[in-house]
Amino acid sequence: MFRTALRNVLAHKARLLMTVLAVMLGVAFVSGTLVFTDTLSNAFRAQSSKSYDDIAVAVSAAPNQRDPNATPGLSEKTRQKIASLDGVADATGRVNGFAGVPDKDGKLIGVGWSNKGTNFAPGRDGKDTAYDFTSGTGPVKDDQIALDKDTADKGGYKVGDRVRVATNGPVETYTLSGVFTTEDGAVSAGGSLVLFDTDVAQKLFLRPGYFMDISVRAEPGADAGKILSAVQPVVGDTADAQTGQALADQQAKDIEAGLSNLNQMLLGFAGIALFVGVFLISNTFTMLVAQRTKELALMRAVGASRKQITRSVLAEAGLVGLVASLVGFGLGIGLAAALRAGMNAFGLKIPAGDLVIGTTPLLSALGVGILVTMLAAWLPGRRAAKIPPVAAMSSVHAVATTKSLVVRNTIGALITAAGLLGIVLGAGKGGDDGRMLIAGGAFLALIGVIVLIPLLSRPVIALARPFLKPFGVAGSLAGQNAVRNPRRTGATASALAIGLTLVTGLSVLGATVGSAVDRMTTDQIKADYMITMASGEGLNQAALDAVRKTPGATAVSPQQAGYLQVKGDFKSVSGVTPGDVEKVLNLQVIDGSLGSLAEGRVAVAEKTAKKQGWKVGSTLPVEFSDKKKGELKVGAVYEDSEFVSPLLLDARILNVHDPKPYIPQIFVKMDAGASAAAEKAVTKSLGDNPAVTVMDQKDIRDEFGGVINMMLNIMYGLLAMALIIAVLGVVNTLAMSVFERQQEIGMLRAIGLDRRRVKRMVRLEAVVISLFGAVVGIALGSFLGWAIGETLRSSLPGYALVLPWGRIGVFLLLAGLVGVLAAMWPARSAAKLNMLAAIKAE
Repeated sequence: MFRTALRNVLAHKARLLMTVLAVMLGVAFVSGTLVFTDTLSNAFRAQSSKSYDDIAVAVSAAPNQRDPNATPGLSEKTRQKIASLDGVADATGRVNGFAGVPDKDGKLIGVGWSNKGTNFAPGRDGKDTAYDFTSGTGPVKDDQIALDKDTADKGGYKVGDRVRVATNGPVETYTLSGVFTTEDGAVSAGGSLVLFDTDVAQKLFLRPGYFMDISVRAEPGADAGKILSAVQPVVGDTADAQTGQALADQQAKDIEAGLSNLNQMLLGFAGIALFVGVFLISNTFTMLVAQRTKELALMRAVGASRKQITRSVLAEAGLVGLVASLVGFGLGIGLAAALRAGMNAFGLKIPAGDLVIGTTPLLSALGVGILVTMLAAWLPGRRAAKIPPVAAMSSVHAVATTKSLVVRNTIGALITAAGLLGIVLGAGKGGDDGRMLIAGGAFLALIGVIVLIPLLSRPVIALARPFLKPFGVAGSLAGQNAVRNPRRTGATASALAIGLTLVTGLSVLGATVGSAVDRMTTDQIKADYMITMASGEGLNQAALDAVRKTPGATAVSPQQAGYLQVKGDFKSVSGVTPGDVEKVLNLQVIDGSLGSLAEGRVAVAEKTAKKQGWKVGSTLPVEFSDKKKGELKVGAVYEDSEFVSPLLLDARILNVHDPKPYIPQIFVKMDAGASAAAEKAVTKSLGDNPAVTVMDQKDIRDEFGGVINMMLNIMYGLLAMALIIAVLGVVNTLAMSVFERQQEIGMLRAIGLDRRRVKRMVRLEAVVISLFGAVVGIALGSFLGWAIGETLRSSLPGYALVLPWGRIGVFLLLAGLVGVLAAMWPARSAAKLNMLAAIKAE
């Protein structure tokens, strides 16, 4: 039986090619993901280990800069004490924070969160072991800086140039003293690194004479554990101390945890691709078995048992799976290399290191590929074994019994109903629990629809027949062929339906959320500009004062973040400018007046007011951030807004209790509205600071909606593989269908159907099947998009379902194009059949 299976594989190479491709793509994604994440993990672990290779003990403090009475960090005195301990060679203090450098056009190099500044800490030899200088030297004067090589190259800077540097204070200009290379994570992430003299860095990022971290290097032969024991009493409870090895191990674990999410996401899409491939594989083996029913019947007649027949089919599937898995594993290695190169091309640098090809990806590739193929082939093999020899020898195709169809449709209807019920219940429940219900319901609904899809094929495809009439006889025959074998049509359409369910669901959700975000910005923001820091940190009072002096600015209000304690409960509060906040934000007042803010009253968001039982005139006992207590009266109740906290208060009141206010945004209204001149005026008032972002309303919408569009594009790209496999399924089905209908096609040719109309018939059949799968997928995907959107309704003001008809139309057109492209080879094969040889074919 094994020799028979091998012979069948070799005899049907072309027919099994599509199955090999489907398994190969899925396996490539699985193995490529595992190799890629192993490579990333190994590279970052090696980098982390290298960073702490010569560090015996690392000491770190988390300074509280908002509390003037708190210890700001590790003092120079503490560093000197550590440096004098037995076994310590030296102790290097570090302080760091945000620092950004503009390019020649004044634009910030890198992304705000990855732009970093720190201090140059030379040893006795004048060198800092953390940095290798390619030109110049480290900064040793107040007006000097050094830049990492990538940033210097991007900005076109060389030693001796004057460079503007943006921090959380005013922009300063420094002389570039040197250019260096480093393994620092900020630079690896595509950001920049600026080195300052230690005194300058302390003034910028902490306080003079204090460090955030101290790295302790040991003398030769000294024990890191003993040094740690000696360091701990010196730093006490003000800082954390651990060995360099422990810190490297912890970072390695953090890296593993961080990469696990990426790993799971990529494996999830690989699973989808393999799930789609199951239908192609099952369809292929179903048709191969149907074509060999007489051969299988003869084997049964000469003594082969049912188990042997099933094992023969499974052995054939196993061989196909083995070949596909091996090829897919090789392709996966190439995919991992391409992903790595792609990340480097986008500026997300991965530390140097070879691709890590372990046994786990190989075993996973073989296991997944062979198992999926054999599982998909099991049912066709079981069906083949059940056919009685006499019945099989007298009929080319085994017809499904009425009982089996009734059982199938009943089971499919029950599973679909359970899935749809779960989706509806999840939509009503909302939140994370609701989304879990929707996920479970979606899985059941997909399975149920797949089971029911042969039943759906006849009525749905019947709707397409009027559109086929203009194509004459070819169109009529295409419609009949599409429903001739509902199970085969259903299996082919299922692959497309799954892919388009996911793509449509994402599109509906993205369009709905994007529309809500767009309305949120246009409805709630009256300001012409919103000002933020590129680093994600807050602006300071000096920036707010500078913006107020901008020529043409008619209203300026901060959104200053703070908190109050009301009866022991912490409540976030936004500090705003009374009189101006109404001009820059569209806050709908339900009761009272926002003008009461100028009288020292507090405004409360509607949901918070209802929950706490507050109303206009209520007196709230509060405790401010400096622990001082007082009372505030409610002067207004307003509709909840995404741009302010549940409580509003005059910023001047908060400033009395907070010497260093945190201002995430500043809103500005200009007398002549938004324009290039107005934006230039605002930017100039802020000192042309490249770290400050000035956004108009379009930029604000793009800021909030850009993430959604980026995620959608990533999802589309990952789901493309599932759709490619679905296309292979259509090609395979048509090729098998043409082979089975050789005699019929020969008869059609003999009675006058020319080659052009034969091609048209096969193409139209492919288009009909593709559009059938697309319609099912789009309908189910739209329903899922609505359900998930309902779980977000409470957190998205102005939420309303949006069906992206334009994209849905594109999906339908693409499905039709898929049918046309998939039919090219089968249609050509059908048209080239010799009619006399085809008529004689059995």
